[in-house]
Amino acid sequence: MAGIHITDIESAINWWRERSPSPDGISACAPVRALAEVYALMVYYREPLADETSMPAAAREAWLAWYASTPDAPCIAICSTSQGDAVCKGCGRTFVEVQRWPEFSPAEKREVWHRITHEGTAWRFNRYAERARLATGEDHPDPRRFVAAGAGRGGA
Repeated sequence: MAGIHITDIESAINWWRERSPSPDGISACAPVRALAEVYALMVYYREPLADETSMPAAAREAWLAWYASTPDAPCIAICSTSQGDAVCKGCGRTFVEVQRWPEFSPAEKREVWHRITHEGTAWRFNRYAERARLATGEDHPDPRRFVAAGAGRGGA
């Protein structure tokens, strides 16, 4: 069971607010209201994570719509786990996370994204930041796409 971080709830609210702006500056669309209720309870109870399985259906549906607009995998096609590393130098995922990525729930994937972003040590956040900007979120993309775009610096 994975938790959805409060910053993801906030990002989803802002995404929905941009997609469905208030017609009068006061009212909010149904997805924003559903997510705002979860967000308010998290703030009130000082909870950083919302349980993805017990989240109200409308809020979960709104969160999943936002989630679908985000990149799925942090892969930048420099996978050092295939060379025996326990943690990928390119994306920051562990060997197990890379192998089980297709099985992870959206909340589990976001937990990994939060951890690797917070750590900020993977090459996608420094040495290959330009390459990461060109990444589509596809897991294990063809590395030639990055070289052709002028963003490749060679292998790992």
